[in-house]
Amino acid sequence: KMDDDDDDIPQLSSHTLAALQEFYLEQQQREGMKTSQGFNQYSIGSIEEDWQLSQFWYSDETASCLAKEAVLAAGKGGRIACVSAPSVYQKLKEQDGEDFSVCILEYDRRFSVYGEEFIFYDYNHPLDLPENLLPHSFDIVIADPPYLSEECLQKTAETIKYLTKGKILLCTGAVMEEQAAKHLGVKMCKFIPKHSRNLANEFRCYVNYASGLD
Repeated sequence: KMDDDDDDIPQLSSHTLAALQEFYLEQQQREGMKTSQGFNQYSIGSIEEDWQLSQFWYSDETASCLAKEAVLAAGKGGRIACVSAPSVYQKLKEQDGEDFSVCILEYDRRFSVYGEEFIFYDYNHPLDLPENLLPHSFDIVIADPPYLSEECLQKTAETIKYLTKGKILLCTGAVMEEQAAKHLGVKMCKFIPKHSRNLANEFRCYVNYASGLD
């Protein structure tokens, strides 16, 4: 006799299954196109989202807007850190030749293709950073904590405060407004970030300086 617990295992509907298969097929086709065309490694989508790592890329328009804001906030010759915000990093790298430098702190080691600018980062160990990453050495830190929990935000906030000279641009859920103010002293902007795939949670941007996002 099968265990009664088996009844609790969620079954995917045939419609969901078909959609999933279609998604994976598209993914394989995109991978195939990339290898044949010599794709731009910095373009958004060159590394696919991994939902198991709670990754959701911004829409192209949102990534461009946030990258532009980061460059303006950093100023000429400024340094920008992207913490768990790879699609903004990729947009910044598309602006090759601009007068700023950028690095990406990310848990997903696929981003190590970006060489020395990639820094492995696990929010559970917020200050476990390379020695050459000096405190308060970035003009602006843009961060998108992977989970909508106070613990994740609090730990990511430690990293942000260690890295930034002062300016912070945080992207997280609207439900985190109170915690964002508490841990980072940031306020919600009018600008509403969008993702390439719609998320169930309302997303917002928060800053602690006079930004162009209002």
